[in-house]
Amino acid sequence: MRILICDDDTISSEQIQKYILDYFNRNHLKTPEISCFQDGNTLLKDNGEQDILFLDIEMPGMNGIYIGNELKKRNKKIIIFVVTSYIEYLDEAMRFHVFRYLTKPIDKQRFYRNLKDALKVYSSSIVKIPIETKDGVHTVLESEIVCIEAIGKKVTIHTIDADIETKRPIQYWLDTLHSKCFFQSHRSFIINFKYVTDFDHTLIHLFHNQFQAYLTRRKYTAFKDAYFLYLESTR
Repeated sequence: MRILICDDDTISSEQIQKYILDYFNRNHLKTPEISCFQDGNTLLKDNGEQDILFLDIEMPGMNGIYIGNELKKRNKKIIIFVVTSYIEYLDEAMRFHVFRYLTKPIDKQRFYRNLKDALKVYSSSIVKIPIETKDGVHTVLESEIVCIEAIGKKVTIHTIDADIETKRPIQYWLDTLHSKCFFQSHRSFIINFKYVTDFDHTLIHLFHNQFQAYLTRRKYTAFKDAYFLYLESTR
């Protein structure tokens, strides 16, 4: 894991680094690689792994909004914390799906809580799932599975990049996918809350309406409650 800090304020940057190291030490976790940048231009030239970023908004030259947008275009999985004293930038920051918004001075306990959430998201995003097909085995990231659909004996795993027909029945995937992101909405569908666009009492639209899944009426309330709980956990 590699964590980045981009802030032209050296004191703020050092404080964030101290909090990160303290959190990992307290929880007996392997210390991540930490890289610090004082401006956005240098950060954009960085070619290393970029897993979690603490990004200041107000910096000389390119501001944090522009930097955040550019990095999200290159790596949709990057987890971005916006760190600033200016809450008026919140709306703009949300447009590139910032993970959390931290205000200066940074509260240590709030920082720890949010870092814990970010690490959970990071861990789930790197879980790889082998999919056995008639042609061989494909490996995909669990986080990139949009939904699983069963039509008769044919089971298809829809990912953000491809549709893969698997030899395994839908029950196998119910037993295999342990992330709280997944929910069986119908006997023929398992959906990933992460990609839900909207839903009603009978249908769920996913991944910008590119997919749809059936929702059993008797499961509507359970689905809605689980989905709202999922959204709450990602705030």
